[in-house]
Amino acid sequence: MTTFWWLIAATLAVALVDWWAVFTARRPVEYVFKPLTMVVLIAAAVTLTDPASSAARWWLVAGLVCSLAGDVFLMLDDLFVPGLASFLVGHLCYVVALANLGPTLPALIVGVVAVAVGVAFVGRIVINGAADTDARLRLPVTAYISAISVMVAVSIGTMIPFAIVGALLFYLSDACIGWSRFVKDFPQSRMAIITTYHLGQIGLVLALLGAG
Repeated sequence: MTTFWWLIAATLAVALVDWWAVFTARRPVEYVFKPLTMVVLIAAAVTLTDPASSAARWWLVAGLVCSLAGDVFLMLDDLFVPGLASFLVGHLCYVVALANLGPTLPALIVGVVAVAVGVAFVGRIVINGAADTDARLRLPVTAYISAISVMVAVSIGTMIPFAIVGALLFYLSDACIGWSRFVKDFPQSRMAIITTYHLGQIGLVLALLGAG
């Protein structure tokens, strides 16, 4: 295996430890292995030889770094908005990365319709729930949902399976965060959030391989 694939395997191994920490409520372990998962994944993206697009790789790395910062902020108390802002910037980087992978207009239209449905049925409820919690959250949560929705739409536009699956898993992870935080928590919500989040990020990195 190449260095890239060894690091992808290492990312999964580190992520599994983090998932175990979340499942067993071992916060000190989580504080180490959650950011470490992203550090190893960033190394994988950097070491990939011959990506489908060099520009896409570096924009994706920028997004991963923003996600790492967001992870750290969200693990700390009272830093939800800085964490949200970090991920918002990260999604904008992902949008540029995916745009460099050559989305087509017909597929992009399909993506726009798909996320419009998601926003109508889930995003709207989360935004209203955030505003009910704190009126100041309406704007940043709306901006964040808009950014990740564009990211998902562009991923569908690329017609690259890894990009689509990765973006949709990320979307699902954030939907779980928004729902559990602002609407109603549900059993094992943290496990649902962390597993879909890590698998989504890995999928976006694998999208650098192209359509195959």
